[in-house]
Amino acid sequence: MARPETETELAELILGANGPLSIRGGGTRGIATDGEPVDTTALHGIRLYEPGALTLVAGAGTPLADIDTVLAEKGQRLAFEPMDHRALMTTAGEPTIGGIAAANISGPRRLQAGAARDHMLGVRFVSGTGDIVKNGGRVMKNVTGYDLVKLMAGAHGTLGVLTEVSLKVQAIPEAEATLILRDQPMSDAIADLTRAMGTPYDVSGAAWLSSGATRGPCERRIRIEGMAGSVAYRAAKLSDLLGADTVVEEDDSAILWREIRDVTPFANRDGAVWRISTRPTAAATLCDALKAGGLDITTIADWSGGLLWLLTPETGDAGAALIRAETARHGGHATLIRANSAIRASVPTFQPLSPALDRIATGLRRKFDPRGILNPGLMGPTT
Repeated sequence: MARPETETELAELILGANGPLSIRGGGTRGIATDGEPVDTTALHGIRLYEPGALTLVAGAGTPLADIDTVLAEKGQRLAFEPMDHRALMTTAGEPTIGGIAAANISGPRRLQAGAARDHMLGVRFVSGTGDIVKNGGRVMKNVTGYDLVKLMAGAHGTLGVLTEVSLKVQAIPEAEATLILRDQPMSDAIADLTRAMGTPYDVSGAAWLSSGATRGPCERRIRIEGMAGSVAYRAAKLSDLLGADTVVEEDDSAILWREIRDVTPFANRDGAVWRISTRPTAAATLCDALKAGGLDITTIADWSGGLLWLLTPETGDAGAALIRAETARHGGHATLIRANSAIRASVPTFQPLSPALDRIATGLRRKFDPRGILNPGLMGPTT
């Protein structure tokens, strides 16, 4: 396994590669493509942190835990609440900021604060041609026609290998509270969650868990954060408007959202795991269609229904044909997050693109990685 110590070493390695490269950070998501492994964890370290400017620059291999610790010392955090995949995927290692950025990993607060890409000010990366490219923020070198910061977020290392990420951060709020309502059907819960998002009460989390996920009554959860007095006021207003069996605060509230962020109700349970992005208003109808098609699903709905996590039996294709057909019909896309090796070998990780989008994606890969050596096949054909 190659483990470059510097950006220049990485560029030389990619330039001199005679075959495919499998780009790896902390290894917590359990994804490994064919090719020579390239470990980016040596490209670590916080290069700049200005708490007053809410700005942080870190090497791509920097563990997320290190960043969280440094930010917490100044009462700050990453607003987009990135997921830790280790429990769900039964993996070791440490999540890195490069892996978070490359996959655009965004947690429950995305519906209020935006995705990881929205907090990325700049990037440095090495393309498939061995060129060192920098774009945005404090490392300004624009490449005409591309917003490379947004382009690299979610490319999963197929266009270039991240070496540094510049981020904006935010202050940790004084208080948080979660309103819980149990035994509410999914369709009613999603309607309430979308209604909550339309209020002036600044909701930062809106989720529903099926009874299979909680192993008890299903739960609707709504989170609010901010100054203590404001949180108390908004919690009371939302309780009056939408109802709540329980209101939990501070650490007890935070535990509930780490559970949703990391999808821990599906950890240590048999089954394939799917991640579906769709319209909140389509979420309940989509799940009903999957059940009507004979698929046994356990559901966590985050982002007021815009993000669905499904646990399905690991038989046949784990529901892939039905899930992807119904997801496409409802205007979304489905990603296979976890499955056994036989299903992995036969089911693509990502939803197949439409012909128009596939042409764009193929063109981008040819531009940034003309030899098709970076994580080949992960997000589509290599040519």
